[in-house]
Amino acid sequence: MSVIVIQTFELKQDKFEDGIKNLRLIQNFRNEQYDHRVELLSPISGEDHTYALVSTYEGLAEMELQNKKMFEDEEFKELIGEFFLENIVQGSIYSQLYRTITGLSKDSEKDKSKK
Repeated sequence: MSVIVIQTFELKQDKFEDGIKNLRLIQNFRNEQYDHRVELLSPISGEDHTYALVSTYEGLAEMELQNKKMFEDEEFKELIGEFFLENIVQGSIYSQLYRTITGLSKDSEKDKSKK
């Protein structure tokens, strides 16, 4: 079962260009160096400076392992540190974790048809 992490945050208006560049660097670095997928979402509606990173992991244990690896990596810490300190509005990060729901097994379908 996959775990999906959605992190929304507000970019500082005066650091918008630097923030987008930094986000793309973080996205590329994570996709190339680690075993999970990261997407960058831009707003279509709502707050125009609120962006999101969506990370997909193969499970909770994999999420923990990948996060441990990332925060032991000096190059990643440099990228993320600049992003947090320079480019986003303090206190604007909101994180949500979701897990995918697995499909019904054949036994569950048989039980349902008996009712």
